[in-house]
Amino acid sequence: MPDITFLLIVGPVIFFGSVVQGGVGLGLGLIAAPVVAFVEPSLMPGALLTATAILPVLSVATEWRHIDWRTLAWALPARLPGSVAGAWLVAVLDPTALGAAVGLMVLLAVAATLTALRIEITPVSLLTAGAASGLTGTATSIGGPPLALVLQHSAAPMVRGTLGAFFVVGASLSLAVLAAGGQLTGEQVGTGLALVPFVVAGFAASRPLRRKLENARFRAALLGVVSLSGLALVLRYLL
Repeated sequence: MPDITFLLIVGPVIFFGSVVQGGVGLGLGLIAAPVVAFVEPSLMPGALLTATAILPVLSVATEWRHIDWRTLAWALPARLPGSVAGAWLVAVLDPTALGAAVGLMVLLAVAATLTALRIEITPVSLLTAGAASGLTGTATSIGGPPLALVLQHSAAPMVRGTLGAFFVVGASLSLAVLAAGGQLTGEQVGTGLALVPFVVAGFAASRPLRRKLENARFRAALLGVVSLSGLALVLRYLL
């Protein structure tokens, strides 16, 4: 069980991140990962993955009617090899340097989509996004940007529901791969479970935000969160 100081610092951050992800479809990892890594680096990424595993379940329960199952059929199978690669990279590379490389790629991808490039939703793009999400989610606990970039022009409920379903399976795979590799500790799991009430409260508070974010507003918010994800990973390395 984490001490009260840790909960007082990290709990509100988890709550705020859950509000953002409840409205946009991703963002909890972006907001909480730097704080958890700063307060107690040994808890990453397992504690945050454990805590955030409940949030996509809530998203699916809320917007299951809007899930695009074709997208999941292509993206999910690629998540497993990506997760294995991510766990291997965690074992052999400096996690902050790896995160910086991922963050830079995310920022470049966002810049490209803001110009003339439009990523079409095809089997190839979904397979690529699924594998990339598995790698970045397992290695850095921030796995949403690759698939979010592919889905950015879709309707808000579809994006939230589909990302939620993707994260339900994805978080489970990442945790299983980390556990199999001996990189998931009991302390990480216990800390993550202690943070779950903050996740549930944040999702409940996100309902007004979900109503406001539609169409152009939603895409702008989505790209903003994705950009901040990339920037956070780069800054974590530089600082």
